[in-house]
Parts: sequence; C-alpha cells; structure tokens
Amino acid sequence: MGYMRAYVLHGVNDLHFEEVAKPELQDDRVLLEVKAAGICGSDIPRIYVNGTYHFPTIPGHEFSGKVVQVGKNVDTSWLNKRVGLFPLIPCKECGPCQKKQYEMCKSYSYLGSREDGGYAEYVTVPAENLVELPETVSYEAAAMMEPMAVAVHAMRRMDIRKDEKVVICGLGTIGLLLLMFLQETGVTDILVVGNKDFQKETILKLGIAENCYCDSRTQDVEQWILKKTSGAGTDVFFECVGKNETVIQAINSTIPGGKVMLLGNPHSDMDLEKKVYWKILRNQLTLKGTWNSSFVGEADDDWHYVIEKVAKGKVKPEVLITHKLGFEELERGLKIMRDKTEDYVKVMICN
Repeated sequence: MGYMRAYVLHGVNDLHFEEVAKPELQDDRVLLEVKAAGICGSDIPRIYVNGTYHFPTIPGHEFSGKVVQVGKNVDTSWLNKRVGLFPLIPCKECGPCQKKQYEMCKSYSYLGSREDGGYAEYVTVPAENLVELPETVSYEAAAMMEPMAVAVHAMRRMDIRKDEKVVICGLGTIGLLLLMFLQETGVTDILVVGNKDFQKETILKLGIAENCYCDSRTQDVEQWILKKTSGAGTDVFFECVGKNETVIQAINSTIPGGKVMLLGNPHSDMDLEKKVYWKILRNQLTLKGTWNSSFVGEADDDWHYVIEKVAKGKVKPEVLITHKLGFEELERGLKIMRDKTEDYVKVMICN
C-alpha cells in the first residue's frame, strides 16, 4: 500500500502534518498525485471553528494533479493525464441527480469535508469527476477551477445583457473571478464594493476605474450605488459576502424588475425587516441563490466553459494568486487567512 504525507484534521483546531497510509484505490476511481491545492475561505472555519462531518479527515477541495493509477473499471487512457476535478460526488439517485443537476444533489459526498481531500500527496477521486487539462492550463490555474466554476455558474444563471448595470459586492476570490468572467463576456458597466485597500489595488489592475469602486468602510453603499446609477439602482446585483446587511443592500439597490444573485456563504441567520421584504414584492425582484457549479462531463457545463476560457488565455486566474507556498507550508497559508496577517486573494500550495 505504501505511505504518504498529509494534513489530517483530528478535531476542531487539531490539524497534524503526518505520515499516513496511501488511500486504497477503488474500481471506479483513480489515484491522483496532487500537484497544486488552493486554500478556500471555507477551509478556515472547517479547520479551526466548526469542524467537519467526521474525524479524522484530510481537508482540501480545490486541487489538481496527475493520474498515477487507475481502478479496474477506469479507462487506462487516464493514466499520466494532467487533470482538474469536480469535488462534489453526487448520489445519482435523487430528483436533482436524475435531471443531472448534481450541484443540488440531496445526498452528496464531497472531497475535503465528507471524505478525504487534496491536502495530501495522493488522493483517490471518481474518474467521472475528472477534467483533462490542456497543455496551456497550469496546475495552479486548474486548482482554481472550482471557484471559477462557482463564479461562472452564478453569472450564467443571471443571463446578463451587455448593456445592463452590474454590482459585485464582496471582492474575495469568488467576487474577483466573477468580475474577470463578466469582463470576458463584454459586460462593461460594472460597479464593485469592497472593504480592503488591497481589493481596490486588485480591481484597478483588472481594469476597473477607481470611481467604480466603493469602500464600504467609509461610504454608504446604497447611496453610492444610487448616485452612480442616477438614482435608478442596478440591473443586477451579485451578493458575494453572505451577511444580513449586504443582502439588504442588494435588495434596496436593485431596480424594479431587477435581479439579485446570492452566493456568499452565510455568516449568520438572515433577518429581513418588513419594509425590505415589501421591496422584493413591490419591485418584483428576482432573487436567486447558488453555492456550487454544474458538472455533467459535457461541453456546455460550467467546468468546460471555464477550461475553454482559461486554455485560450481569455481569463487568467493566476493573477489572483498572492501566495505560492510549498506543501510543507500549508499551515502558514491557513494562518495567514485565519489571522489576516497579510493581504491575500488566493493562497496556493504546490507540491
């Protein structure tokens, strides 16, 4: 069987870098040698605050690698392929799965939380979750396919016209990737809301004018949006924060007949005042939510949309990698994000 090094979560705030047995290869899976792994913001509470579904668990769901072994039922052509992978493992039996809406599966597993993930030298993954990487796509870019696909899923579900006004509130990895993909589609009237100087510097590098950036620490977001839209509000609002106040800002800042996409993981319970709820009704707003992406192994799913854009150089996610660390430095990366001791967008671990 052999051994490997991995970061094993034994309990809340109890992560150890240790030697463990290599995972046993199942018939429908491949053994992946992990080459790059991104740290997701959700990994921080999972490791340090809330824990996960069982212990011990190897975290990490944003990763890429090379196939070094295939199971009995897997096409041998996968051997030695460079791949990215969809971390959600659907049950294939529930109602959404029957419609190939795997991101809404009622009984899914998930690499890095419900089963062992990519903070290890090796991991087993279902062969049907693999995406072969074109030579022009780096392992680091492939390790960002999961958040890219989440951003694209939200964007595509809104069916945005190029002449519509768009607001992105929340400039973490998802918000910034969403900005990049919107720009690639030709949407130009984009306003962004952030709360860090580093976020402002980043959006300026991505081509957003300084007067299209709102600093929520010092400015009234709703009043700023109304001023920038001549009192009308925005056509489309992407809420990428997950806080009660920003959801309310989204509802209050969107035009009658407008659209709000909620994709920020919730920080707490949501509580809407009656006057805010009335605004949803009277302005006939469309509110949508999303947390994941579509992957069905076909050319028109979100993951293949992403890989095509990245392969052609139309979107370059690597520009958002602020830290590239060695495998032995994972805990340093986690603590940078937990304690916010340095400015960061995407912290990437490379083997």
